[in-house]
Amino acid sequence: DFKPWFSPFRKLRKRVETVFSQLDDQFLLLRNYDKDVKGIFTHVLAKIASITALQYLNKINNRPIGRVKYALS
Repeated sequence: DFKPWFSPFRKLRKRVETVFSQLDDQFLLLRNYDKDVKGIFTHVLAKIASITALQYLNKINNRPIGRVKYALS
């Protein structure tokens, strides 16, 4: 009983997968040497905040927000 994804969900899913791929590739999200849950939470939250800041910089500079690698250039 396969049903195709509803179009807005498809776009949202693609965006979420792109962001997590960028987090893993550029910010090494999966490399984690924290000792407790609080450290892991802080580590992941800091990386998500940094990618959000880079996306915002791209937005105010009229660049595509998905290209965070070039946000500071």
